[in-house]
Amino acid sequence: MPKITWRVTSSFPKSLDTIYGAAETMSKYISESTDGNLTLQVFPAGELVPGLEAADAVAAGTVEACHTAPYYFWGKDPTWALGCTVPFGPNVRQMNAWLYHGGGIDLLNEFYHKQKLHYLPCGNTGVQMGGWYRKEINSLADMQGLKMRIGGFAGKVIEKLGVVPQQIAGGDIYPSLEKGTIDAAEWVGPYDDEKLGFYKVAPYYYYPGWWEGGPTLATMVNLDKWNELPDTYKGVISTACEAANANMMANYDYKNPAALRSLVANGAQLRPFPQDVLQAAFAAAQETYAEVSATNAEFKKIKDHQDAFLRDAYLWAQIAEYNYDTFMMVQQQAGKL
Repeated sequence: MPKITWRVTSSFPKSLDTIYGAAETMSKYISESTDGNLTLQVFPAGELVPGLEAADAVAAGTVEACHTAPYYFWGKDPTWALGCTVPFGPNVRQMNAWLYHGGGIDLLNEFYHKQKLHYLPCGNTGVQMGGWYRKEINSLADMQGLKMRIGGFAGKVIEKLGVVPQQIAGGDIYPSLEKGTIDAAEWVGPYDDEKLGFYKVAPYYYYPGWWEGGPTLATMVNLDKWNELPDTYKGVISTACEAANANMMANYDYKNPAALRSLVANGAQLRPFPQDVLQAAFAAAQETYAEVSATNAEFKKIKDHQDAFLRDAYLWAQIAEYNYDTFMMVQQQAGKL
């Protein structure tokens, strides 16, 4: 087995131990599986490459691989986002089913290979929260003129609701909320959100994050470097990414409940989005997809394929899983668990 060392630039800071940690988990599995002959060294955002330039650096061959959220690069082409998440897209289990067994990875790589990248799913947060708001949202009218920190494709959709999307780096969100420069901000979910202290300046915590139902993180490898690998190493990397993908979701499922309790104890006020907001957002998303699909054949091909699977997935999900979970939630609320 040849000795190979790659550098992996992350789009995330080391302080996000769950998201950044998925790349470290992947690297650990790879090293253990090859007796240290294949080594992937992970670097936090900014150490080698700025976080939002990670995929560009890999495509150019500056580094061999990156760990990122593909929707960060949707401005190049909206098709990028379909390898991560789009508003009202699949949840984590549906996304994994489509990727691993529905042909999703192959379809996406038809696109990503043209960008000189090979795509491998490597992490998921699960459905995210809908963000932190300085004032309550009681109806769709309350969204008009709202200045909100929100990233990527979701910003394009939420504009149709009258919201003014803002692109603000993570470290600048808290002071922007505190000063009233913005009215709201979305981040991830309880475990990551608690670290940033948003509840102190924007107490209303809304759910669900309809723009991120099951966001998939990805390891993206320079295509030439990928093609040079022995098949054994390709298999090891693919398996390690799949294992890290499952591990990251389990990590969030373990940590989010305690974090949510802590946030509420410290003053966070949980609120569901009003139904008219969700319905308007869903309609705006479908309108946006139709607009993009009319001029982007690659986006349309992958989105249509994903949607066809999603229709069947929800047909099944509403039978056993939904009813079992609903029954068990009633027992939990009644104090029987």
